[in-house]
Amino acid sequence: MSLNAEHARQPRTGGPDDPATQSAPQAPRTEPDHAPREPGAGADSPDRGAGQDLVSQDERDKLTLRLQQALTSFVDSPREAVEEADAVLDDVAARFTDTLTERRRILRAGWQDTHAQTEELRLALRQYREITERLLHVSAPAGQ
Repeated sequence: MSLNAEHARQPRTGGPDDPATQSAPQAPRTEPDHAPREPGAGADSPDRGAGQDLVSQDERDKLTLRLQQALTSFVDSPREAVEEADAVLDDVAARFTDTLTERRRILRAGWQDTHAQTEELRLALRQYREITERLLHVSAPAGQ
């Protein structure tokens, strides 16, 4: 098995620099009804915090399996293997784009109101920073 095939089979776990592994579980907060809420912080919201995955674990598992199958089928069907790997990459990119578009929509809805309070703006800025830093971390070369 090639090094790339072995790497693709490895589960993706966060290291010490992975923001998804840095947040500790928090106790539920009880806030008065008038307290500002973080944009997109509701229980049914797609953006419940910075530690939330851009792609769900179930989707990652499915995509990883598809990529692994493409890698292992290369010897018998090289063209089909590459086409499948291309399709997997396309699916991953589409899921990232959809998730980020929805998160940005939710964030904007929370602060673009002309009556947004400073605390709501601070929370929105923090979420923008956390999401942007995660994306920059993903874009860094391996090992950095």
